[in-house]
Formats: sequence, C-alpha cells, structure tokens
Amino acid sequence: MPFLPDFSFYNAIVYIFKGTSLTVALIVGSMLTGLLVGLPMAAAQVYGPRWARYLVGLYVWFFRGIPILVLLFLFYFGIFGVVERFLGEILGRKVGVPPFVATLATLGLTSAAYQSQIFRGAILSLHQGQYKAALSLGFTRVGALAHVILPQALRVAIPAWANEYSILLKDSALAYVLGTMEIMARIRQMVSITHMHVPFYVLAGLIYYALTWMGIRALKRLEERTRIPGLGTADAGGGANDRAA
Repeated sequence: MPFLPDFSFYNAIVYIFKGTSLTVALIVGSMLTGLLVGLPMAAAQVYGPRWARYLVGLYVWFFRGIPILVLLFLFYFGIFGVVERFLGEILGRKVGVPPFVATLATLGLTSAAYQSQIFRGAILSLHQGQYKAALSLGFTRVGALAHVILPQALRVAIPAWANEYSILLKDSALAYVLGTMEIMARIRQMVSITHMHVPFYVLAGLIYYALTWMGIRALKRLEERTRIPGLGTADAGGGANDRAA
C-alpha cells in the first residue's frame, strides 16, 4: 500500500477519504439505476397489463425478500461469475468483472425494487382522472405518463426518495465484502494495521453521517424548489417506509 513506507495518522485519514469519492460514485450510480429501472416498473404496476404487474411483483418480492449481503455474493460469484466465463470463452482470455461494477449493479437493482414502490405510491396518490383526461385530450398512453403523471409523481416521491438514499448509503458499507475499496474497506485496512478500532470506526461513522446529512439536505432543497401548492406527499412512499421498518 502506498502509505505504508511513510505511515502516519494523517496519511491514513487521507487514504480513507479517498474512498469517500468511490462511495459517492457508488451511491449516485445505484440511485440512478434504481430510478431508471424502478420508474417504468411503477408505471407498469399501475397502468400495465396483468402479466406485467405479475412480473414486477415477482421482481419486487425477490429483491425485498433477500438480505443485501446475500445478494452481493449471489450476483458477484453467481451471475457475474457466469458472465465472466461466457465472455472468457468468446474472447479467448480471462475476463473479470470489477467489484465496483458488481456492487453498483446489485445495489442499483435492489434499490429499483424499493423505488418502484415509492413511485407506485406517488402515482396512486394523484387523482386518477388526470390520466383519463390526458387520453381524452389526444395524448398517447406513454405521452400521458411522460407529460402529465410522472412529473407530478416525481415531485411527490422526493421525501421518500431521500429516505431511500439514506438507507442505500448505509447498505453500501457492505461493499467491502467484494473488495470494493470504498470507505469501510479502507477503514478495516487501517484497523488491521494499527489496531486502533475506536478512532477509525468513529471516523467512519462521522463520514457516513456527513454524507447522509448532505444528501438529505440537497433532496430537501429540491423538494422545496419543485413543490406545487396543493400537491401533497402524505400518501406516497410506502415502499421506502416498509424498507426503513
């Protein structure tokens, strides 16, 4: 490790904080993945055919019923292990999936299950006559969703989305089990070298607290800037509340 020849507590702190950027990238990527996958699933559950609602329900049941630690191992050693062997046979050389990619995919797809329920609750909190009115005005089904329903639902879902951010940030602390060099992986390295458990774990707690506070604060400001008078949020976000419980 580059800090060992001239080890000091200052160098250890710098080394740990370098992992913060990886944690932030992991959370941003996972949240976006959850948004891009979860939003269409929410629309399918509310407006889709029966078979689509069944498939989404099965997806949500799977990812909400298995602990995130089990999912990390299942994806990394199972699904991505098969992908590595398949690509290796095609390319004729060994192909490895980086732990960061495997972690991001697992967290993102898991978050999609919860975010789909957040957005489903937000959509159902809107007056359903708006969808029919949009269709009567000439909107297509996709156009009614994209231009009338989803812009309102996204605003309603922001408070629950902030809750999902804080939970996902805490789940990311398990990324070290795959070798992803984020905050906790570096903290554990420092603890194993120095045997200074309390100072480094306190530092980890402070870093996660700061990231949680900044993220929720930013989403709170976004909620205030996009709030529409009369458009409430009380009925939205059941999926996030279930996860927090």
